[in-house]
Amino acid sequence: MILTLLKSKLHRATITGVDIDYEGSLEIDAELMQAADILYGEQVHVFDVTNGARFTTYAVPGPAGGRGVRVLGAAGRLVVTGDIVLVLTFAQYDEKDLADYKPKVIRLGAGNRVEEK
Repeated sequence: MILTLLKSKLHRATITGVDIDYEGSLEIDAELMQAADILYGEQVHVFDVTNGARFTTYAVPGPAGGRGVRVLGAAGRLVVTGDIVLVLTFAQYDEKDLADYKPKVIRLGAGNRVEEK
């Protein structure tokens, strides 16, 4: 059986900016994307811990080292700068291959600094 399971997660990222006039996506610091194994264009689910909003979009890399997480496009109406969010990706796995399954979870602290991998 094929199961859809958590692939990666940025836990408690802080939204650093919003641009509703952009064509849409979630811009994530390229270093954070790499740490969480999130690919350019990959579908991401964003859960806003601050206000309860949820939306799906795709990831694009932002400037490396800037620790930015920006919501671009219409979804920017669902968040404000400073909101705390969870960013999740999912993948499909064959249950026969789950012996070594472990999602990549990156816990972030103040300023979107990695606290724990």
